Amino acid sequence: MNKYSKPAFPLVVLVLLMLLLSACISGNTAKNTNLSANGQQPDASQSTTGKKAVEIENMGVKMVFPEAPKRAVTLNQHATEVMLALGLESSMVGTAYLDDQILPKYKNQYDKIPVLAKQYPSKEVFMAAAPDFAYAGWKSAFNDKSLGSREELAQQGVQTYVQESSNKPGPILEDVYRDILNIGRIFRVEKRAEQLVNDMRAQVQSIQTQIGTVERAPKVFVYDSGEDKPFTAANNYLTSLIKSVKAKNIFDDINKSFTEVSWEEVVNRNPDVIVILDYGDTSLADKEKLLLSKPALAGVEAIKNKRFVVLPLSAAAEGVRAPIALKTLAAGLYPDKVK
Repeated sequence: MNKYSKPAFPLVVLVLLMLLLSACISGNTAKNTNLSANGQQPDASQSTTGKKAVEIENMGVKMVFPEAPKRAVTLNQHATEVMLALGLESSMVGTAYLDDQILPKYKNQYDKIPVLAKQYPSKEVFMAAAPDFAYAGWKSAFNDKSLGSREELAQQGVQTYVQESSNKPGPILEDVYRDILNIGRIFRVEKRAEQLVNDMRAQVQSIQTQIGTVERAPKVFVYDSGEDKPFTAANNYLTSLIKSVKAKNIFDDINKSFTEVSWEEVVNRNPDVIVILDYGDTSLADKEKLLLSKPALAGVEAIKNKRFVVLPLSAAAEGVRAPIALKTLAAGLYPDKVK
């Protein structure tokens, strides 16, 4: 027998074991390499922390948020109040463009956030706040006359969101709820957003229950401004709010958001109630005086009975004030049912 023949079998076993071990190590290395690559270059659905990224399509713009924004700026009051209602003031580095006073219950939160401008800030002031997110109520915030396009801001590291319910024809309450839920998703506060929407739904339902059955829908004229010709709400969010309290905007057949009409047409449509939007340089008292002093309106039911309902402009915007606006409208339309 050859003196080297005895260890031949153990040697074969040893070689096989080494090959098997090598294959295992290679497989694990491949898996680790893939995990590492995913950590460095996450796909659109994964954040750098391993949590699922949020994908949102807003006004035709598709966006991915790997994590919640940390330095948000709100532009327009109803956007600001949505953020505050969701308890996101610690994620805000600036606000701008109030229509009137912030809701009292949010004032303490609001006072802790820098106000960048009375209206839209300049690009320089805006960028000096080092924002990573901008949330606007109106798309006018993002054009060449204001902060630049959304594409330009994205290239500078600023994601943007426009309140979609404020920038579409004939928005309804469900559109407002969708915006609130989207902001909740972006900032990873989904439960707060759902609770806020549920609370708003409950308040709206309570108001509608108080109104009960209405035999004839009251006719409403919305007076925004204008002396020679009135500027009024047509097919917009206010019309939806009026419909929600079982009334009818007399100009809901015009396919515009706001429009100019004639006083003669107001007389022809003979509103039962006039909703006055209280804002701007013309005082509420002056608006009422104008309406009451026009001889052409003397025979209009709303003027004869002096039935005015006053809404601040902020309540007419697509935000968290919907229940407040509805309660004000309902109390003015049905004083014997809603207090």
